Amino acid sequence: MATVLSVSGSPSASSRTNRLLRRLDSRLTAQGHEVIPLDVRTIPAEALLGADFRHPAIVEATALFGRADGIVIGTPVYKAAYSGVLKALLDLLPQYALTGKTVLPLATGGTTAHVLAIDYALRPVLSSMGARHIVQGWFTLDKDITVGEDGVLTVAPAATEALTQVLDQFSEALDRRPILAAAV
Repeated sequence: MATVLSVSGSPSASSRTNRLLRRLDSRLTAQGHEVIPLDVRTIPAEALLGADFRHPAIVEATALFGRADGIVIGTPVYKAAYSGVLKALLDLLPQYALTGKTVLPLATGGTTAHVLAIDYALRPVLSSMGARHIVQGWFTLDKDITVGEDGVLTVAPAATEALTQVLDQFSEALDRRPILAAAV
């Protein structure tokens, strides 16, 4: 199966976006994929904001992107765009860091007014970075993701159904990816 890099672009460890991504990681793992989580918020701010391409955390993140067959990118939507911390990381990756990759963009937000953020803000960046295939993404409303006092994540049934569908399409696209023969 494929290696999937699951990138959380949320600046908060307890965010709905982060928790949702980690649940989706479990489904991909159950489907036989190796999933590597990357929480952008854990990369030192001085590396991201100082555009320090040689910082060990940036070098490691770049290597993770290079190793992955597929990338899941999840972000909260702020002011009709993906998060600034995600933007900072994407800006530090090589121009064609997504070449040959299958990518699933996901977003969360408080209002349906931001539903097009994936198509109008995130998808063009992913495409410009050389993604081979950007599968249909999904926007989930914050109200459809709740975290109980016990820390248990609950996702509304309709949102769960839609997320399952896009995640399964992503998984199928990974399974259909061309296998490159080793050079002789």
